[in-house]
Amino acid sequence: MSTRIPLPYNPKVLELFKNPKNLGRMEDADAYALAGSLACGDMIAIYLKIDESTQVIEKATFESYGCAANIASSSILTEMAKGKILKEAWNITWKQISDELGQLPVIKHHCGILAVGGLKRAIRAYFSNKPKPEWLPDEPTSDEKHALEEEKLIEILSKKLERKK
Repeated sequence: MSTRIPLPYNPKVLELFKNPKNLGRMEDADAYALAGSLACGDMIAIYLKIDESTQVIEKATFESYGCAANIASSSILTEMAKGKILKEAWNITWKQISDELGQLPVIKHHCGILAVGGLKRAIRAYFSNKPKPEWLPDEPTSDEKHALEEEKLIEILSKKLERKK
């Protein structure tokens, strides 16, 4: 018998879950990326509209397939990224997302990690056909590696759960 204990989400997480900001696909996005795994349901798509001359993120939207923390993390990330130049947005961390949300439960930190991973992938995608700026590292950052580790862990756990069914 398994017991499900409700997670202690704070009011800000619950509000953004019920009324997310910037939710939806952006058909004319300049950059797009996915993070997460459909196998377990925690999947985030990040869309960015960028002013090419200033490199300012004019619009950021997301699609999320996941829990309250996943939706709230994606929502707050898009709010944090809008109006920033790409270099500033690149420096957003999962810890800043968690802090902005008033802390995520430890078991839900991966939602902030995946949101940041999606943002960094979208920024890299933006520069895939453009000259790479000096501030964009060639190698994956620790945040990007952390997102990859979370995705691999999600896949492993998902497969183990499937076998138990």
